Amino acid sequence: MALHILKMCVGVDEVEQLVDWQARRREDYAARGEEPVNRHYTRHVPRRAAEIEDGGSLYWIMKGFVRARQRIVRVDVLRDLVDGKRCAFVLGPDLVRTELQARRPHQGWRYLEPKDAPADLTVSRRRDDALPPEMAAELRQLGLL
Repeated sequence: MALHILKMCVGVDEVEQLVDWQARRREDYAARGEEPVNRHYTRHVPRRAAEIEDGGSLYWIMKGFVRARQRIVRVDVLRDLVDGKRCAFVLGPDLVRTELQARRPHQGWRYLEPKDAPADLTVSRRRDDALPPEMAAELRQLGLL
């Protein structure tokens, strides 16, 4: 069964900003002759990496809400003489918007069980949603949407 990761996306307010940022990083990797994939580096290696690699996603928190997810392709364990052991979540190319889910700030990453993960937004739902995302999330939480 897949296990997900929940992570703050610091300095990014909208999903489009993350898309642009990741595209620039992939270009930088390609220019240096490295594999041009999305990587997110973290200090701690997950003990449950096998479960994460079995279909897990990284859910991004932006401005207090989970707003998008990316498939975790693999977890690379890195060894560095200065920093010691750390890892990189290698992410798929597509960012999938999710239902907004309020989350409090935290440091590092957290495991996210599939039953607690927000649902993906459908294309029709994105077009029809004229309310500001934060208001829609609050109304949904109150059972009004």
